[in-house]
Amino acid sequence: MDFRFSITKFTIAISLTSEFVFPDFLPADTALLSEAASIALAQNIQRQPIQTSLASGAIATTYVHQGTGHPPMLLLHGFDSSVLEFRRLQPLLAKHCSTWAIDLLGFGFTDRPSKIPFTPEAIKTHLYYTWKALIGEPVILIGASMGGAVAIDFALTYPQAVQQLVLIDSAGFAKGPDIGKLMIPPLGYLATEFLRRPGVRHKVSLQAYHDPSFVTPDAQLCGALHLQHPNWNQTLVAFTKSGGYNFLANKISQIKHPTLILWGDADQILGTADAEKFQQAIAGSHLVWIGQCGHVPHLEQPQTTAEVILKFVR
Repeated sequence: MDFRFSITKFTIAISLTSEFVFPDFLPADTALLSEAASIALAQNIQRQPIQTSLASGAIATTYVHQGTGHPPMLLLHGFDSSVLEFRRLQPLLAKHCSTWAIDLLGFGFTDRPSKIPFTPEAIKTHLYYTWKALIGEPVILIGASMGGAVAIDFALTYPQAVQQLVLIDSAGFAKGPDIGKLMIPPLGYLATEFLRRPGVRHKVSLQAYHDPSFVTPDAQLCGALHLQHPNWNQTLVAFTKSGGYNFLANKISQIKHPTLILWGDADQILGTADAEKFQQAIAGSHLVWIGQCGHVPHLEQPQTTAEVILKFVR
């Protein structure tokens, strides 16, 4: 069943008759968004061609820029997600400084050119060229879940581009599922089609939040719009086959940047043990627990999350 039919008729009627204007590169179902934060962020998504060393042509990269002032903040989303993940946190941070949320290579609404290796190395390279083109000065690098692993990898390779590091329920120690060997035709296609199912994504959402009331039709739509990209299947298979960030655990202790670790005390996706592993591995890091919160504090407790980040930055 198409996901749109799980939304109430009332919400559909409002969405279809609204006067909200969204960028034309977003899926038509973006018009079904019903929460103010989701609508506002989607309206602000921009796209810019970024020239990289990965391909002869530029890569159309999507991002959201909000706010002004220093220090600039760069937000990186989690696995199989998009900039919409920061619909509640970014506006709060943008009241105080310039903020950038970027769709990583192979994810979100950023283009997925053929013949590019969708690996952590390629993600890092694309992120560097995007940072250089859009920002070009040291940032507060904020990574959530897999975005935390991306942030660590980026900070280790390009330390001059990072001022401080914020890890939100970060991947890095936890190893991803060893299913890369299954990502061959037709198993790869079947696996991604399984992940596409609304019921499967609904169960994952219930695990991500401590409070199930956050699992709304709007939230599920935010987490599924990017699935309509024509190369979503192929990219997810390629990234999974690469092994993801399973190589990172032994490198985390090399981080020298001031680091804040934020962790939901009821995280059912990664658990809670890795929070203290990060604190022990990164010298001088600061761990803050977000109470009664699951894997996504930036969505479930955005006000508290923003306050902790801003206090750390100051």
